[in-house]
Amino acid sequence: MKLQRKNMLRASALGALVVSGALVLTACGSDDNTKTADGSAKPSAAAAGDIKCDDAKGKLLASGSSAQKNAVELWIKNYMAACSGVEVNYKSSSSGEGIVAFNQGTVGFAGSDSALKPEQVEESKKICTGGQGINLPMVGGPVALGFNVAGVDKLNLDAATTANIFNDKIKKWDDEAIKKLNPGVTLPSTAIQAFHRSDDSGTTENVTKYLKAAAPDAWPHEAAKKWAAPGGQAASGSAGVAAQVKQVDGAIGYFELSFASSQGIRTVDLNTGAAAPVKASGENASKAISAAKIAGTGSDLALKLDYTTKAEGAYPLVLVTYEVVCDKGNKAETLPTVKSFLNYTASDAGQKLLLENGYAPIPAEINTKVREAINSLG
Repeated sequence: MKLQRKNMLRASALGALVVSGALVLTACGSDDNTKTADGSAKPSAAAAGDIKCDDAKGKLLASGSSAQKNAVELWIKNYMAACSGVEVNYKSSSSGEGIVAFNQGTVGFAGSDSALKPEQVEESKKICTGGQGINLPMVGGPVALGFNVAGVDKLNLDAATTANIFNDKIKKWDDEAIKKLNPGVTLPSTAIQAFHRSDDSGTTENVTKYLKAAAPDAWPHEAAKKWAAPGGQAASGSAGVAAQVKQVDGAIGYFELSFASSQGIRTVDLNTGAAAPVKASGENASKAISAAKIAGTGSDLALKLDYTTKAEGAYPLVLVTYEVVCDKGNKAETLPTVKSFLNYTASDAGQKLLLENGYAPIPAEINTKVREAINSLG
């Protein structure tokens, strides 16, 4: 996909490269990261100056969550432009695959849309000599419910109706439950084509946590990375689900807002019980994430999100992507690069880049602890 340049680079002190959410680089690092897609110069000296390369060197491999794909690739582009001789490769797959790779010792860090389970922490101790895997919240954002219904430009849903759609209970777009939430909207009798992830996914887990918390009577399944509801159709990765929704009339699916923005897919406003339905946006997701509590201990910063918030303007269907690293026992050859790169992603410039591209920054009070944890890695 070609880079869609803004009319000019923002001349802010943060110097982050401003691009549209449509930017997609090759995860295996085959792009020339010293130039933009139209052949112009690499990011400005201001952007480079905000990145501390320290002792970073060589190649750093990482993999996992496709939810943070667009954000990580923007970070990598800026980072590699600033730190010559360093190569960071992020394989966008799924949270499950990323954690497996981390616990096999084949990557320096993994991206996951859900915190490590106790058994995964225990397994990580074999790789993290003298330590264990910890969760560092780095990317926040709304999980959008993208839809493609001919003639319908705006759609409101609540948790129970969404649950019944994905649970194969509501089968037509003109169902009375949907009509009730959308007065004045002409809804067709088109069959609903609900798409979910085929791979184990932290995005799926966050969606099902939301449905289980906000509509327990309509969603009898446990929250999990693996999709459990009957019916529907499956696609691989957030990109795969978004592609199907874009192509199929009557479709609905879930994926991070950046995928909807980059492909021009309309998104559902959620009726949470607040005065007005809430749009999926980085700002509205931040309002929900700001109420999160730290559930981890020590340098583990796993968060507990409130999926049932009714606060005005708070979009509750959110996820937080963690970078999973060893607190102690990281490989000596990659540790300096891991710390240098993650210090950039957690910096003011790195977090500002999220809001400009459909994600949500980690709240400052939590991000301060993230930076402390990064600096303590050993």
